[in-house]
Amino acid sequence: MANSNPDVLSATGAPEPALSGRRAWPSICVVGPGWRFTSGISYYTCRLVKAAAQDYNVSVVQLRQLLPRLLYPGRRRVGQPRTSMGYPPDVPVYDGVNWWWGASLLRALSFIRSNRPKVLVLQWWTATALHTYLMLGMMARLQGARVVIEMHETQDPDEARYPVIRHYCQWGLRLLLRLCHGCVVHSMADFRSLETGYKTERLRLTVARHGPYDQYNLAEEASSEEDPAIAAVKAAPRPGAVNLLFFGLIRPYKGLEDLLAVFNDLSEREAAGLWLTIVGETWGGYSEPKRLIEESPHRGRVTFVNEYVPDEVVRAAFSHADVAVLPYHRSSGSGSLHVAMSRGLPLVVTDVGGLREAAGDYEGAVFVPPRNREALKAGIEDAVKMAGRRFPDPRDWGEVIDALVYAADVEPCGREL
Repeated sequence: MANSNPDVLSATGAPEPALSGRRAWPSICVVGPGWRFTSGISYYTCRLVKAAAQDYNVSVVQLRQLLPRLLYPGRRRVGQPRTSMGYPPDVPVYDGVNWWWGASLLRALSFIRSNRPKVLVLQWWTATALHTYLMLGMMARLQGARVVIEMHETQDPDEARYPVIRHYCQWGLRLLLRLCHGCVVHSMADFRSLETGYKTERLRLTVARHGPYDQYNLAEEASSEEDPAIAAVKAAPRPGAVNLLFFGLIRPYKGLEDLLAVFNDLSEREAAGLWLTIVGETWGGYSEPKRLIEESPHRGRVTFVNEYVPDEVVRAAFSHADVAVLPYHRSSGSGSLHVAMSRGLPLVVTDVGGLREAAGDYEGAVFVPPRNREALKAGIEDAVKMAGRRFPDPRDWGEVIDALVYAADVEPCGREL
């Protein structure tokens, strides 16, 4: 339970979020990506709002046309429906602001002005949102609102590869942080990184672990004409094999190459009891995993669904999995990790970034060092022994919401600041 004294530090060394008397908490407006350029932060924003809207007055401003479509690695799926999630009907949603602004920005400013939130929460994950966040933040401050930035990572790793974008992000993020009253990060690793690289002395900076991704825990709907992707993720024979699942965007830092190298090096006897299911969209032309799959001596025991799949496929993939494997080289956080924990699956995860903090108290987690294929193989062997067991998810959205209250420095009982 959080401590109501905002000056008390948590066990992690970060300021402890203040307790909230939530029903009287001032209204908030959450700004984040919409569904046209669907990403993990689109899901996060929606799930956070659904949790907060149970007790608070919440509104949403979505970023609609996030960047020129030609520049987006997932350009082929832009605008295609991928989610069955939706915002509660009583939550006002503006969809949304385009990167070139125009009338879309004027409508967003009007939307914020009419809803008059006491707190504006900016979901940060990419430099493409920077100019819009600066404008919305300034507008909110002129209205007397508190501005909080919720940091998922300081910079996208692909953006960081380009010096111009990297320096633009660092410069602009410093401006944005000066505009904010508070900041929420999801691990002490991110807390230390932000303190090292940016001036945070005047910010109410605190840590809250990612909330549970329980939106896929509904029972699967039967279908007489099953979708090919759903049929594919259910290809692993049962009870004849333990189904290992890798899920998420296929990018170099995700470590899929390590997992495939381990799987391909298995003997026929070792591979006989396993199945590997890989579900994810190749990002930025990263073709090495596809080559390793095609050349695998166990190709007949690998399912590869190479696309950004809709929610019903996500649900089927995790429902049919026995063990989730996340062999990341680096990571601030992982939506796939939280889906796996919400499903109660045993999982193998590398001890990088904020992942230890995210899953350290999850009983089904096996941690291994990154880029160590022998350790990864041993970790998979340990997790396979837990196949069939289900573990409780220790995460709670209340921790995130309490952190936002602390970072905004608002009185939870509705008193004026």
